[in-house]
Amino acid sequence: MTRWTVRRIRRPDAAVSLYCFPHAGGSPGEYVRWSDDLPGAQVWGVHLPGRTSRLAEPPFTRMRPLVDALVSTVSFDGPCVFLGHSLGALVAFETARELRRRGRPQPDRLIVSSCPAPPLLPVGEPVHGLPDDALLDEIERRTGESLDEVRGDPGLRAAALVGHRADLALLESHRHEPDEPLDCPLTVLAGTRETSWTARASDWTAHTRAATDVRLLPGGHFYFREARHEALRAVREAVMSAAVSPVPPPDASPRTRRRPPGPPEPTGEDRQWTE
Repeated sequence: MTRWTVRRIRRPDAAVSLYCFPHAGGSPGEYVRWSDDLPGAQVWGVHLPGRTSRLAEPPFTRMRPLVDALVSTVSFDGPCVFLGHSLGALVAFETARELRRRGRPQPDRLIVSSCPAPPLLPVGEPVHGLPDDALLDEIERRTGESLDEVRGDPGLRAAALVGHRADLALLESHRHEPDEPLDCPLTVLAGTRETSWTARASDWTAHTRAATDVRLLPGGHFYFREARHEALRAVREAVMSAAVSPVPPPDASPRTRRRPPGPPEPTGEDRQWTE
């Protein structure tokens, strides 16, 4: 374990490791709590500079230096799965590509959540330099989530803005560089209310030679907060399939499957994360 990864439960005998890449402005805490619902996996949260216990470290605002530092520090021993939500999906995707460029094993599966496939379409003027209140308003508009708790706590507000500004600069400066498709299968997850791009969710098939599984789950951008049990069941199915299925050969033909959401499944009690 390095300062770049945190876990909540140690599982040395786990069949697979799941590395979770947080959303813009997010921390790994929300994701490592998923350990209770993924008993067969060692769940790691990717912990970027500029947030929580790494708040004093300058955050990255460009993708290439971030991915270079991450891949140079974390071994990503297999079998392993990458899961990224929103901006985290883009970081996970670029990390998988950098591993391949260095001749290292790719993840056994890549789960991209609530993120359009690269190259991303222009979304207007950059927002990472907006005044504080205007930036918080824009984040609420994009995610559909209230930030009232952040607004009311000066310390939390300042820390949140540091992470959000850096991550939005990371996103807004990113330029997709075409390369060969990955060899690992992809799972694409999104909320049913994310109508601005879900019709193009299958565009991710262009980025792998293996299978692409598209699954829409009830909710909006943070669907896993609205339908936690159902969302984590979908994650569990994708993660554990990697524990028994090797990465397909490079000449495998891409294919896409779309499955309707299933009924919720009971899970363990949620407990607070500590690093």
